[in-house]
Amino acid sequence: MRHSSNLFFWILLFPILCISVGSSVFLVHGYYAQANMTLEKSKLSSAREPIVLHFSQFMRPESFAGKIILSEATPFSAHWQNENKTLILTPLTAWPIIDSFRLSLGQGKTKYLANSTPSNFTLATQNIPKIISISPLSESRDVVLGIEDPLKIVFEQSVKDFYIDFRIDSKTVAVKKINSEKTIFEALPETPLLAGKQYTLDIYAKWKGENDDSYIPLSHSTFTTLDPPPLAWNTDLFLRVEEAKKFTPAKKLTGKYIDVNLASQVMTLFEDGKAVDSYIVSSGKPGMETSKGEFAIRNKADRPWSKKYGLYMPNWMALVPSGLFGIHELPEWPGGYKEGANHLGTPVSHGCVRLGIGPSKRVFDWAEIGTPVVIY
Repeated sequence: MRHSSNLFFWILLFPILCISVGSSVFLVHGYYAQANMTLEKSKLSSAREPIVLHFSQFMRPESFAGKIILSEATPFSAHWQNENKTLILTPLTAWPIIDSFRLSLGQGKTKYLANSTPSNFTLATQNIPKIISISPLSESRDVVLGIEDPLKIVFEQSVKDFYIDFRIDSKTVAVKKINSEKTIFEALPETPLLAGKQYTLDIYAKWKGENDDSYIPLSHSTFTTLDPPPLAWNTDLFLRVEEAKKFTPAKKLTGKYIDVNLASQVMTLFEDGKAVDSYIVSSGKPGMETSKGEFAIRNKADRPWSKKYGLYMPNWMALVPSGLFGIHELPEWPGGYKEGANHLGTPVSHGCVRLGIGPSKRVFDWAEIGTPVVIY
């Protein structure tokens, strides 16, 4: 009877022992299995977005001392969360503006002294701003920067997360127009460039909100401005106007007509063979020269909009029926920026004859539709 009782006892105890041993083996295996890690996000979308890593087991943070390495030497702080199963790396400065960089973690220890698997990760940042085109092209000659021909930089995609800096000979250039997508920038120097001089154009970028010392170079190019006017014409524009009024021969002896001398860049108003006023103008630049010949004022408008150039043309006087070119005041961007008078006396337009603010109003009021215009 006693033998039967013992046998019955062991029959009941055996499954419990099997379960207990199996559980112990499972727990021991779980405690001492090698730990793995995963990267939460491989694309960083902002300058200081943290890197988050998840571990399959509870880790010993001190075992990773000196074993967290970035291919770019960006300083960072390391914080553990979730009972040391989550590691957060927070940059102390902005992440580098490059396409990607590497994160390496050496072998660490779990809470139960098992090893972790050494791992390498590739992290992508916001794409570095890529330039599609720059105007003027590098090594261009006879360049005249103006409201119709500003510096123009086109990016492959929006640079809304960056500040872009343009510098001519290390001096900052003022941005005058940016399209809504922030892919096209148009800019002009704050002060006029010297004629016949080579300049360098450098373009830089940095993350928004970061210090100026974090700018990185995107492009370097050179260009040379147009040579000064011939010495045959007085470089003092006031004296040149007076000389033109005194020495320009009348080509029509009756009624009103407008005389435009492209060589001297002077317009003279004649009435009944007598010069009544002269003004410095700016005609078409090389390659887009103002047409020579005899024309007439075809139509007039106070401040029409040029769809082709995205500019206002105050005191417009068309010289051909199509309105392809005419006489007008210095053009104006929608934001109110008006090109300075420093280009008067130099051919820089796209074919039109430009006048200063006061002279353009005088000519606009003086010339009726039909008034002859002689350009030579």
